[in-house]
Amino acid sequence: MFTRMFPEAKLRIINALKANNEIVAMTGDGVNDGPALKAAHIGIAMGKKGTEIAKQAASLILVDDDLEKMVTAVAMGRRIYANLKKAIQYIISIHIPIILTVFIPLALGWVYPNIFSLVHIIFLELIMGPTCSIIYENEPIENNTMLQRPRPFSSTFFNWKELLTSIVQGVAIAIAALLVYRYAVYFNYSEAITRTMVFTVLITANVFLTLVNRSFYYSIFTTLKYKNNLVSGVIALTIVITGLLIYNGWLSAFFDFNPLTLSQLGVGVAAGFLGVIWYELVKWSKRNTSGQIKA
Repeated sequence: MFTRMFPEAKLRIINALKANNEIVAMTGDGVNDGPALKAAHIGIAMGKKGTEIAKQAASLILVDDDLEKMVTAVAMGRRIYANLKKAIQYIISIHIPIILTVFIPLALGWVYPNIFSLVHIIFLELIMGPTCSIIYENEPIENNTMLQRPRPFSSTFFNWKELLTSIVQGVAIAIAALLVYRYAVYFNYSEAITRTMVFTVLITANVFLTLVNRSFYYSIFTTLKYKNNLVSGVIALTIVITGLLIYNGWLSAFFDFNPLTLSQLGVGVAAGFLGVIWYELVKWSKRNTSGQIKA
């Protein structure tokens, strides 16, 4: 703890910490704090007692001079940052199977090369939009968020490990969808039934990916307890609309689907579930490594 320091001394301490690759925040309210507030990564001035010089030099102003609000602000910033990453990782993961499911049958000349048309892709996009903008935007802060070290300024938005996680998740869903495709062809199902089963895989995977990726550390049983009422609403709406597309005569004909039997529906749902739920083992391994085996 340092008190009653000269401006030069404050500046030297901040520069020493920065030279040691530390993230430096500085609070101040006086004229003498100006140079240090300017030099710190995050200069925080007092809104009530702070001088104009301190406010101009700072990057953040506490309106009511309450230092506890700094912790709240950091937590809010980390929550927004984490939720934005979750949304983008979800978008990467769910687009990969759509692309591969459309491309591979066409490129390899499989029996049903045009398994999806533009109308199917548009519907899938309509599902993914609300998931990102509504569900992930309203996710609460995770318990371990404030225990994480500050990010170095040199770090990118995504590191290779996070990007690889999204790619592997997407490829796993694509494999599940294509295996169901081959399963349907093996049993000589029609193109409409094959399309409907593959579509069911993607919708199911989308639902469970939404739940699994709410945290890349805590299990799905923990995240289900998070307070976000929009999750159940969006997922329920997705399931209802999908059911109408498959079993409503007019909608089924428009989308070129065919009503599925219970076994066919079960295969599609199981494949979509397994294509996503495997990541829970990865999260379990993370908790095991950190010594926090919890649900």
